[in-house]
Amino acid sequence: MKKEKCYENYPIWMVAVTVLFSLATYFFGGYVIYQLGLIWLAAYILYILWLEFRLMTHCVDCYYYGKRCAFGRGKLACLFFKKKKKKFGNMKVTWLSLVPDLLVSIIPMVVGIWLLVNRFDWVILGAIVVLFLLMSTGNSYVRGSIACKYCKQRQLGCPALELFEKRK
Repeated sequence: MKKEKCYENYPIWMVAVTVLFSLATYFFGGYVIYQLGLIWLAAYILYILWLEFRLMTHCVDCYYYGKRCAFGRGKLACLFFKKKKKKFGNMKVTWLSLVPDLLVSIIPMVVGIWLLVNRFDWVILGAIVVLFLLMSTGNSYVRGSIACKYCKQRQLGCPALELFEKRK
């Protein structure tokens, strides 16, 4: 089995793909939520900001803290948070801890289905389909072919790897 090379700093094009992936998810989710009204969109945006803040608090323990990671948060995190001495690999990631990340797509999809039942709209249907594709196939591609594949933290110990990788 060939060992993949790891990046000290991810190429900018890889960071751009992962950031655009996240922004697309937020945009299509926001579009669907906006159909309920501006106040619901504001709540969704606040949720996204809280989610990003929550994710960056884990960056302080990662190998890529202060570096260009696949998701563009390593350099950003060092502007807001101080480095910790805790080992990133000691974190415990469970399916329950991923619920907030999943809700950023699931909530707009549920809202979109509810909207479609009440008044069918092709654009809302399209947004739901795009969200589903981003959440499934898109997420699999971003993590499997870009982010995790070349990650140095993966070699050092990644708590998410234990959850997703089947031990033989």
